Amino acid sequence: MTTMTTMTTTGTIAVTFLGPDGVAHPLRVRPGGSLMEAARDAGIEGIVAECGGACTCATCHVHVEDAWRELIPAPVGQEIDMLDFTAEPGPGSRLSCQIRLCPELDGLTVRLPVSQY
Repeated sequence: MTTMTTMTTTGTIAVTFLGPDGVAHPLRVRPGGSLMEAARDAGIEGIVAECGGACTCATCHVHVEDAWRELIPAPVGQEIDMLDFTAEPGPGSRLSCQIRLCPELDGLTVRLPVSQY
């Protein structure tokens, strides 16, 4: 896969959340935080994040698009356990609180499930 390199001089990267209805919610965010924090701060509907990023609730579940999976470290430990509690598990299932945003993820696209419960 070829990664996008569209970081601007302000040091932001592009991430897009695709709602269950197919509507795209593009954001420009600074690297360093989690994908869940970016969604929460932008008011993305569908990311509940009840535990605030402690990896204990599975309410920030997303589906990472195929093209991006190889750039994100595989889930480990507690995240694997929590993914069992997601409403719509799938091969690209991840908890967005466990995805750290970095310049290599510029252009990342994730799909939101219909429900977090």
